[in-house]
Amino acid sequence: MTLPAHGLQLRSQVTSDGRLVLSLAQVPVTPPGEGEILVRVEASPINPSDIGLLIGPADVSAAVLSGTAEQPVLTCPVPAAYMRAMAARVDQDLPVGNEGAGAVIAAGAGLEHLVGRKVAMIGGAMYAQYRLVKAADVLVLPADATAADGASCFVNPLTALGMVETMRREGHTALVHTAAASNLGQMLNRICLADGVGLVNIVRSAEQVKLLKDMGAKHVIDSSEPDFMGPLTDALVETGATLAFDAIGGGKLAGQILTCMEAAAQKTAKEYSRYGSTVHKQVYIYGGLDMRPTEFNRGFGMAWGMGGWLLFPFLQKIGPVDAARLRERVAAELKTTFASRYTREISLQEALQPDVVAAYNRRATGEKFLINPARA
Repeated sequence: MTLPAHGLQLRSQVTSDGRLVLSLAQVPVTPPGEGEILVRVEASPINPSDIGLLIGPADVSAAVLSGTAEQPVLTCPVPAAYMRAMAARVDQDLPVGNEGAGAVIAAGAGLEHLVGRKVAMIGGAMYAQYRLVKAADVLVLPADATAADGASCFVNPLTALGMVETMRREGHTALVHTAAASNLGQMLNRICLADGVGLVNIVRSAEQVKLLKDMGAKHVIDSSEPDFMGPLTDALVETGATLAFDAIGGGKLAGQILTCMEAAAQKTAKEYSRYGSTVHKQVYIYGGLDMRPTEFNRGFGMAWGMGGWLLFPFLQKIGPVDAARLRERVAAELKTTFASRYTREISLQEALQPDVVAAYNRRATGEKFLINPARA
């Protein structure tokens, strides 16, 4: 087939005068070389990790739309207090989109058998009509899978599997997860049910409690309840969970989890220690749904840790063999354990409309947007 000369790609730029500029740039389409394939992107999710690069700290309530219908431009102010944190990316026009899926339309020598197949990809710049990638880096989807089925088969599935893998490697036996009604949280719940891992799900509403309970979750705690630390402690006693992954980040929740872990440890302690339990309690913050400072009172003894956790450094740490093992499980359970559900599909142009930006920037639990760059 004749390849297009150019394709649209979504770009995000923070300017030195304090503006965020989102635009759709025409970029050349490069024919695939040795070991490469060219993919027409048909589905790419908007994950919280994408929003960090796409929007960052910009004030989307003051967004101004310009440009044309085909190539709109959205401009938002960036508060001066956040510009120092943006120093490393100022005036760089950056492509966005961690992962995606689509149809192979051209391939390098020896890879012609992939033309027409659906593949899932990771590696950035996925909010684009076309993406040139190394064939060795893609996941060829089953024949009955759509691009939407495969669009989210890297970040959320590997993050959920990485949490369980971290638990095992660090000697813990059960998990706590916040914002647990998310797509990722639902995947983690299915993994833990299948693998016999104790899981304490923390959510923020009665509706989310019901959602997870209906999916078979045993321990679901509503943090909006004024006395939620009591039921949380009881769940920690029952599961023995001493490791938590927190998507919220800001506020008091991470510290409250550590406090409840200590209370659970004290309930089963055989002797008193003024230094608290010797059981190590760990919270990893992996998201920033709440951008306020993380607050905690040290009421959880001396054996504790609070740190950050990110998927890609974790995959590098465990090495290619173990990372491949996790990917193989995702491929085998793509339409069951790791199925994603989307509340709205949008085009590249719609992704720059102020009302749509405001909607996905809310990062509301249960809402997930899918960009289809092939959509008119």
